[in-house]
Amino acid sequence: MEQNQTFERDFSSKTPIPPPPDSYLALAILSTVLCCLPFGIVSIVYASKVNSLYAAQQYEAAEAASKSAKKWGFISIGSGITVMVLYLLFVVLLGVASGLNNL
Repeated sequence: MEQNQTFERDFSSKTPIPPPPDSYLALAILSTVLCCLPFGIVSIVYASKVNSLYAAQQYEAAEAASKSAKKWGFISIGSGITVMVLYLLFVVLLGVASGLNNL
């Protein structure tokens, strides 16, 4: 067996490398801190996978993780806003009911 083997790489069939997808890590962190913790954590998990998948040349998986991070970030923001609006509505209705009892 020959020990001095040379390995030649074939660069002629080089496929173009897509640009790295956005990780949406800032959106994930802000939505976790300011809006809804459980959905924000899911967004952070997906956002943290994007760069490592891209570096491993799993471009489709990196794109899917990017889209999931964005989706869960917006779900977190939406659920946080919904909870805040419902809480505000509840407080206003309690104030109105309390005012009606004093009549």
